[in-house]
Order: sequence, then structure tokens, then C-alpha cells
Amino acid sequence: MSGNVLIIEDDTRIAEWVRLYFEQAGYSAEVAHDGQTGLDAARRTTPDLVILDLTLPRLDGVDLCRILRRESDVPIIMLTAREAPAQRIIGLDSGADDYIVKPFDPREVIARSEAVLRRVKGKVQQVLTSGAISLNETTASVTVNGEPVELSQAQIALLATFMRHPNQVLSRDQLISLTFPHDFDGFDRAIDSQVARLRKRIASASAGSQPIETVYGAGYRFVAEDE
Repeated sequence: MSGNVLIIEDDTRIAEWVRLYFEQAGYSAEVAHDGQTGLDAARRTTPDLVILDLTLPRLDGVDLCRILRRESDVPIIMLTAREAPAQRIIGLDSGADDYIVKPFDPREVIARSEAVLRRVKGKVQQVLTSGAISLNETTASVTVNGEPVELSQAQIALLATFMRHPNQVLSRDQLISLTFPHDFDGFDRAIDSQVARLRKRIASASAGSQPIETVYGAGYRFVAEDE
């Protein structure tokens, strides 16, 4: 594969290391060492992929990710040295498509990047519908009763998993493996926070109606409605 990659990383050694691996894999790559410079570069070059460190000077990686997600659909992979699941959730909530925990093998960054790019290029128009809820996977947008609902990328991915498995009880492990296939192992309680946030957004948009049920001792179930 080929394309233009923007690497936003304040550690110059890591940034150059990753840049060289991308160039050896046939990509063109540009490096920025702080968040504001990275944002300017993203707006100037419209990259095919952004590799983004979580903690950056001038403009934090989470804030930068949210800005980029508002302005474009560019795939974003977040790099973080933090192993706490809460920080990974923040990265996904801010709009990242994937994340990799430092220290990492640069070959893993290339492989994960190519997987994300394949998903983006191979994406076809698909709309999932259940009752008042409609999820457009191409535009990553959700409406309830025809009104747009603002959800994070992680919440949209989680809702898509539920809608693809209507009326089926899904355990925490199943939700994690179906929705977040990379580096989420063992964080079963973290998925509870994601489900709770998703349920709150849906209930607010649908005047209290709630299709996601808790099945105590087993997991969660999305109760499908007729269209």
C-alpha cells in the first residue's frame, strides 16, 4: 500500500524511527513534534493517515484528535505510553480509530495502519436500522427519530456491534472482541463505562426509550424493534 502519513510525536527518536519504517514500506511521511504544528500540517497536507501521540506540547493529543475528527474522516492511530484502560477509552472517545501502547514494534504500527486503511478504502455504504435508531457506517453518524445524536467513534462501533446482534445476549468479553479487537483484553469493567455512556446518549435522544438491556450476570442485549 502507499499514501501520505503524518506522524505527530514529540519524542524525536520515536518519530524518526516510525517515519523511516513507513518510508521503507512505501509511504511518504511527514513529522511534527507538537500538537499545533501537527494540526497545521494536517490541514495543509490532508494526509491519508495520522499517527498521533497522546501527550503533546502546545496542543494535547486528545484535543487535537477531536479537532481532526470534526474537520475530516482521516484515520487516526493514537500512540500512548499509558497502560490504564481509562486512557485508552479517552483515546477512542476522542475519535481515534485504533491505538498502540508504547513500547511497540514499528512493524506493528505498519500492520495496524494498513489494516485501518484497508477498512477505510473498502468501506461501502451501509446503514443499520432498528426502530427509531439509524446508524450510517460510511459517514459514522447516528440518528434517533431522525435527529442526529453525537457519539464518539468508540460508541458508534459499540452500537454497530449491538445492532448486528439483535436480541442476543453479549458478554463483556464478546463485546470487547467484536468491537475493540486490539489491546482491550481483560478490561471487562471498562466496557461497562462505554455501554453506560452509549445508553445515556440514546435515552436522552429518544425521550427515555432504551433498547440496550442489562442481563444481570450475563452481559447486555440490544432489543430490536420493527422498522
